[in-house]
Amino acid sequence: MKLELDKLRASGRISATALAHGRTLIVPGTRVEDIQRAVEAKIRELGGVPAFPAQVSRNHIAAHYCSPPGDTTTIQANDIVKLDCGTHVDGYVTDNAITVDLRDGDRSLLCAASKMALENAIAIMGPGVSLTDVGHTIETTITQLGFKPVRNLCGHGVARYTIHCAPSVPNYADSKAARLRANMTIACEPFASDGKGMIEVDGASEVFMLKRDVRPKDNLPAAIEKAMTQSESLPFARRDLERWLGSLKAGDEALKLLRKKALIDEYPPLCERPGVRISQFEHTIFISENGAEVITRLPE
Repeated sequence: MKLELDKLRASGRISATALAHGRTLIVPGTRVEDIQRAVEAKIRELGGVPAFPAQVSRNHIAAHYCSPPGDTTTIQANDIVKLDCGTHVDGYVTDNAITVDLRDGDRSLLCAASKMALENAIAIMGPGVSLTDVGHTIETTITQLGFKPVRNLCGHGVARYTIHCAPSVPNYADSKAARLRANMTIACEPFASDGKGMIEVDGASEVFMLKRDVRPKDNLPAAIEKAMTQSESLPFARRDLERWLGSLKAGDEALKLLRKKALIDEYPPLCERPGVRISQFEHTIFISENGAEVITRLPE
């Protein structure tokens, strides 16, 4: 277990460092795509591999905004900006996120709600703890500050080469939630909203993942099969297909074929209505025999 935990910790340090680097780039006028690419480049520079495409979701978009290649979207002066990124080291996945409120700055109560909810949740984690209680802590923290948790988004387990698995980590007191167990790794990610606290799919997908391993009977061209091998069964973006296949056109042709053969799942943006503002903070946490270790927290 020691070697595995060392790799998980190395992955967490890279994820946290890349997130901190991306945080410095969230200023008005910066292209969203440039932030995403810079974060992924930092992960690779530090010896990791992006576990999923870096995403920058603004304002009412809670999650999964991944820029199409050539995206001209820029950060605006009053945006509330969520940056979500993750790393794997030899398959050991970590996931973290931060929110920057460019309108309210350090006084942002909305940011405080999700950040405090995360820290309060971590404080009660350990083997045997009910995730119902974790969700209750998140919900209570957010609602006491006057906001609503996003109820239909949740945290999740992570495993080797797996970004989402059991257990679900709810952002409200879900009575059906599981219990934490020793040697479990989870990502906890409270979302706080000044809207209804319910999101819907809205917009085109830029993030994809294989539903299963490619098989000979799928009859994929060799270049596309090789590209899918490079995905390591983790989420990928159109910009990844462009990099693997040499051009955006080749990437889009590959995507068309993968859709036709029903080989991929798609992950479009998740949104409330325009005008709503949403914050998110996230850490990856390892549940030990004695408590909880935050894997994605940088030393002070």
